Amino acid sequence: MGITSQPSSIVTSLMPAEVMKQNREDVIAKEIGHGRVLTLNRPDHLNSISEKMALMLGQKFEKYEKDENVEFVIVKGAGRTFSAGGELKRLYDGRNTRDSCLEFAYRVYWFCHHLQTYKKPHIALAHGMSMGGGVGLMAPMKFSVVTEKTFCSTPEANLGYHPDCGLSYILSRLPGRLGEYLGLTGVKLKGKEVVAAGLATHFVPSHKLFQLENSLLSINNGEEDTIRSVIDEFSTNVQIDETSVLSKLSIIDDCFSRETVEEILDSLEAEASKKGNDWIMPVLNSIKKASPIGLKITLRSIREGRIQTLSECLRKEFRITINTLRTLISNDLYEGIRAAIIDKDKSPNWNPSTLDKVHDKQLDLIFKPFEEHDLELQIPINEEECRWGGKYENSGYCLRTK
Repeated sequence: MGITSQPSSIVTSLMPAEVMKQNREDVIAKEIGHGRVLTLNRPDHLNSISEKMALMLGQKFEKYEKDENVEFVIVKGAGRTFSAGGELKRLYDGRNTRDSCLEFAYRVYWFCHHLQTYKKPHIALAHGMSMGGGVGLMAPMKFSVVTEKTFCSTPEANLGYHPDCGLSYILSRLPGRLGEYLGLTGVKLKGKEVVAAGLATHFVPSHKLFQLENSLLSINNGEEDTIRSVIDEFSTNVQIDETSVLSKLSIIDDCFSRETVEEILDSLEAEASKKGNDWIMPVLNSIKKASPIGLKITLRSIREGRIQTLSECLRKEFRITINTLRTLISNDLYEGIRAAIIDKDKSPNWNPSTLDKVHDKQLDLIFKPFEEHDLELQIPINEEECRWGGKYENSGYCLRTK
């Protein structure tokens, strides 16, 4: 399954979900005036990011950046979901073959770098679910629009994994310690909360989304002010009520600023005993059920992300991902996927089983740079380097297999 590209009028730019479902391409690309529309088209799989999807998104974004006739790019999901992130079953199915998903991981991270450093305005119409890598796809765009039916979460630690796709960079730059909170708990933010948290730029009621897209595709230039003014016409102000977890930021900042996961849990336990803090118990339960090693990797990665550049974060996350897939110190990722989506028993057998059994020397192995530089993620460090170089085809991994 690949990608299809075709000119289209504005009238047909928004195909119904059932039409998208009949088109079996992973990504549908449409050329409409000065805009380009990319639709993630795996609705039966919650638009999870496949290897082919990552490859084709990279190819299309490169083509559009170089094309003088293209002013902006819109990305959306077919059906009721934006994207549920990486294709977990693909990872699980390859668990017994070393590096079976290496090319998949490399292409995703390579694309994430170019998405976050894109030279033209890009717009996410993130209606419905956006989880994990889906958040990593939505949040970096110059404009990201959510609706009342949108919800976002980063539940990787619950699977024995870590926030990937640039999320250690994104989460570490949210207000206060909100990034640590979202990364360790996997809690869902809904609709306007996503904007208030800083993961999206606009809230637009879902019934206006069709008209918004048509209006965007009617403009004749890609100036950011022009695009912003169009979206502003359809967006509504965001106000968070007192029941939202975002109204508890002072407690979140206090608890999640602690040095270790254990200290964070102790702090939450203390706060939970106070009147009016009933919301904390579900948070505690969520953390306690997560993979101990996933929690510790997640906290360290986000903390390091606070002082790292985007390139440094992506290279680090790529190392963590490859070492995790190789089960360097634990098979928790595969166990987490098994319990969540394969057997669906919701009873993972974590190894190590408790936080105190996860040692810094183990984590150091996961984070350690590869011994050979050409095995690192090859992305530009500065503007002088080749902007679109470093593709998987030219990486040390691919060249060594030829």
